[in-house]
Amino acid sequence: MKALLYLLLSAVTLYGWEIPKSCNQLIVGTAKSWDSSYVSVTLYERTRDGWKAATQPVTGRLGRNGLAWGRGLHPFTSSPHLKKEGDGRAPAGVFQIGGAYGVHKSIKKHRSLPYHQVTTRDLWVEDSSSPMYNRHLRLDHEPSSEWEKKAQMRQNDYPHTLKLYIGHNTAYQSRPAKPGAGSAIFFHIWRNGGKSATAGCTTLPEPQLRELISKIDPSKNPLYLLLPQAEYMKFRAEWKLP
Repeated sequence: MKALLYLLLSAVTLYGWEIPKSCNQLIVGTAKSWDSSYVSVTLYERTRDGWKAATQPVTGRLGRNGLAWGRGLHPFTSSPHLKKEGDGRAPAGVFQIGGAYGVHKSIKKHRSLPYHQVTTRDLWVEDSSSPMYNRHLRLDHEPSSEWEKKAQMRQNDYPHTLKLYIGHNTAYQSRPAKPGAGSAIFFHIWRNGGKSATAGCTTLPEPQLRELISKIDPSKNPLYLLLPQAEYMKFRAEWKLP
């Protein structure tokens, strides 16, 4: 009985919500099921006539174990899966888009989109016991400890040479990142020509990733929505999705 009540309450919270009216760019990712590692990604722009596609749909890859509900702007629920560190699932829900990171001096982007050129001193902390958990950290020295080396963003791995941050479990207003709920979630270049799934990120072919990044305009409050197809259809009208 308690389990049934919890499921009902989760459904109620998910239905009493919609995409913020301030959001005028929405990246939509849909997977066939909770356990699928494949995703179709399209960028939409809000117009007077509703949402219009700004890019062609592109196939990408997700976590090797599929999806799980993440911590974002959408209402909280944990059914059927809740994202945890190391679970091999991509976070489902609605998330803010952060800045871009890459190894090149510059990239094609909107003038307002933050871009950080990554060096050997740039870390992304995935240690849930650290006060810097799920945050970018730049050292004032070359990494020397094993902890620092493990957290390095630049590790001679081509798929990670260009990234766009997805705000899952990020510190937001008065809510800190939750230890163990998952970290370091990005869009980045897919691996092995799309033959490999991820640990939780969304990966795309490099040309389509560069096109996506070039179109992101921070003034339009861009968001990323990622859901299994059945959940997308379930919430489409209520959440006012494309």
